[in-house]
Amino acid sequence: MPIRVIDARPFEGQKPGTSGLRKKTSVFMQPGYLENFVQSIFDTIGGVAGKTLVVGGDGRFFNAEATQIILKMAAANGATRAIVGQGALLSTPAVSCIIRKRQADGGLVLSASHNPGGPDEDFGLKYNVSNGGPAPEAITDEVFRRSAEISSYRILDAENIDLEQVGQTALGDMAVEVIDPVADYQSLMESLFDFAAIRELFASGFTMRFDAMHAVTGPYAKAIFEDALGAPAGTVINAVPLADFGGGHPDPNPVWAKPLYDLMFSGDAPDFAAASDGDGDRNMILGRDTYVTPSDSLAVLAANAHLAPGYKAGLKGIARSMPTSRAADRVAEHLGIGSYETPTGWKFFGNLLDADMATICGEESAGTSSNHIREKDGVWAVLLWLNVLASRRQSVKQILASHWAQFGRNYYSRHDYEAIDAADAAKLMSDLRDKLRTLIGTAIEGMSINSADDFGYLDPVDGSNTESQGVRIEFDGGSRVVLRLSGTGTVGATLRVYIERFEADPTQHDLDPQAALSALIAAADQFAEIKVRTGRTQPDLMT
Repeated sequence: MPIRVIDARPFEGQKPGTSGLRKKTSVFMQPGYLENFVQSIFDTIGGVAGKTLVVGGDGRFFNAEATQIILKMAAANGATRAIVGQGALLSTPAVSCIIRKRQADGGLVLSASHNPGGPDEDFGLKYNVSNGGPAPEAITDEVFRRSAEISSYRILDAENIDLEQVGQTALGDMAVEVIDPVADYQSLMESLFDFAAIRELFASGFTMRFDAMHAVTGPYAKAIFEDALGAPAGTVINAVPLADFGGGHPDPNPVWAKPLYDLMFSGDAPDFAAASDGDGDRNMILGRDTYVTPSDSLAVLAANAHLAPGYKAGLKGIARSMPTSRAADRVAEHLGIGSYETPTGWKFFGNLLDADMATICGEESAGTSSNHIREKDGVWAVLLWLNVLASRRQSVKQILASHWAQFGRNYYSRHDYEAIDAADAAKLMSDLRDKLRTLIGTAIEGMSINSADDFGYLDPVDGSNTESQGVRIEFDGGSRVVLRLSGTGTVGATLRVYIERFEADPTQHDLDPQAALSALIAAADQFAEIKVRTGRTQPDLMT
């Protein structure tokens, strides 16, 4: 099979964000666009000659075609082996698991995570390194630099190979191993959780609903929750991965998973419910009449992790992204372990996990995981909740109330202003940064501002410094507002405003979160001039 060297021209804007490169599918489908980015990755990591790569994605539109292109390019660039999920499917957590278990050199994940899929929607690609985690900024910055100067790419002139059958085949001189996408991941989960106790929970009549949102976790959830743990057939809904996610938006939150949310606040609610996103790394947790914020979920899971066999020895530390509420910090203090605040982006947890300084990590954007892999992991979070429920034999609402009584409650909400003009969003943030010093000591909505800064992170492991990761405004009493621009959208800019208020008094733990945060919401609009600058009278999404 001949190797073709194709002349290439750089494409503008191939800069990876917090989770790889995301663009409209039609952009990725331009002749040479995907190929240029893949070759830029290969060139940046010193080539792939003699290396083993893991390849797979969430099944969205163009996933199968892109996988074939990547395999042919890997073969043309001298890779020895490629491990691919059957049907070109692999959840992001499974990619990390397989890289680590099989000691692969890296992996290419085809996904735009929670973004919608289809010919007119979004596609994405990111590179994960040998520890199973997303490539650090030193690599992604170099990929971007390389993409701006690339002049050719290499690809094997070959027919597509069959990715529907498990087994091994040859693609030029490269071996391609097509694997069951679930098996390695399920084996890892069985080593961490008390499957016997969870099976007993289901046998006792415990009921659950898991919405796979027609995304990649459908096969994982069916195999684990129904087949291995004995949940009744039908527990997993929307279980078949579809290229357009059934026309839905595969983001597990009360807006995009509204039918599941509404079910849990109805008279027909099961005991427990959960959902996961497009590539399986995010989660939403619900109990009867109860929505668990991602920040609370991180704190509760950290406080109860010892109930699962894989964490019986205790935690080394807890890490959270800066915008995530401080609820987990008080758990770390209670346990006498380290707590770490990092920029948004799972890659920032990698050094802490590799150095054994942290065991459990979480982001307010519904990502939670541990040191078992180097990605956030939706099914893992659901299994840990099930392990806690099986051990404590309390409802989700009871567990939350007990947690708040011990640690206090952090009222918390995120307001998203989506697809706003990118220049307007950048100017809003720039002007806000310019006046941070003048805000300190002033009062807004009857609250005094005691600190205001632009968050920067000094990595305690490698000493690297990351600046301008979000504006933090803190008020007396520990309440705070955080503003940052998201790097996960593909149209315009998304302004995210995070609002947090701590309440120690148990008699005040049952307030409506938006009402409890109303003064802070009004203050954020005043000092950032959100309505005036964006023209929006309210957020597009509140979670």
